[in-house]
Amino acid sequence: MADTTGSEMKSGSFMLEKSAKIFVAGHRGLVGSAIVRKLQDQGFTNLVLRTHSELDLTSQSDVESFFATQKPVYVILAAAKVGGIHANNTYPADFIGVNLQIQTNVIHSAYKHGVKKLLFLGSSCIYPKFAPQPIPESALLTGPLEPTNEWYAIAKIAGIKMCQAYRLQHQWDAISGMPTNLYGQNDNFHPENSHVLPALMRRFHEAKANNADEVVVWGSGSPLREFLHVDDLADACVFLMDQYSGFEHVNVGSGVEVTIKELAELVKEVVGFKGKLVWDCTKPDGTPRKLMDNSKLASLGWTPKISLKDGLSQTYEWYLENVVQQKQ
Repeated sequence: MADTTGSEMKSGSFMLEKSAKIFVAGHRGLVGSAIVRKLQDQGFTNLVLRTHSELDLTSQSDVESFFATQKPVYVILAAAKVGGIHANNTYPADFIGVNLQIQTNVIHSAYKHGVKKLLFLGSSCIYPKFAPQPIPESALLTGPLEPTNEWYAIAKIAGIKMCQAYRLQHQWDAISGMPTNLYGQNDNFHPENSHVLPALMRRFHEAKANNADEVVVWGSGSPLREFLHVDDLADACVFLMDQYSGFEHVNVGSGVEVTIKELAELVKEVVGFKGKLVWDCTKPDGTPRKLMDNSKLASLGWTPKISLKDGLSQTYEWYLENVVQQKQ
């Protein structure tokens, strides 16, 4: 019986094509900028990059025209509309609509214009709210989603399924990677809508700068979370482009979990805040544990290289140089 999943497709040529034209969609974001740095470090010389003002990925005709004229050989799709719980609740139509438009336009035009391989990037929020821990790839679509970000999650699930559908119908090499919580340079350190790690870093830095006695953090500090440095994700993306051509999406995680309390203590140490850390247990904790099963990627031969301590130190250096200094 023929293999209908396309898993028989050959991999391993990506790293040999350093002059091939590669379109990195979303190259200014946390993920896209890390992928660009990694590709440049690896000696790739023909990256095609477009800002939002140069190419509106939600416009079908603009994307079609771009692929028709540029004809990239490879595509890494890191462009997305992202945001926290508040943004998802406030703009649900944007989170489902914009993301569906971006990925539908890019995936279809890439196939139509002869792209050799495409990598679609999603998020760990694709999994059910009560998925088993650690979360295996097989948990997808086995239960209800977390309601606070289901609009974004539905779009990302559709992207995975679109890649699989094009593989089944057209034998086209489209793969998907699902990263865990990411951090690193070019992260969002905004006081209102940043994620837990950059938010902690900013708060400890400002407390240190203001000689504050204490920093109050919401919750008990007991929930377990997993964090991956974005440079490790970029390394995994290059690895998948070169080594993986399977039907199923692949989790990209660190495999290491820390409590929010351990994370806060580590950030406090890296920043050099000497005051007290106070936990406000009247505030909610969120999900008790969220860890992705990274065994599939590990079995393919990839493991992360940057420890949380080293990654936090690098991120804080970047924050000081690029966020703090620019405000002064």
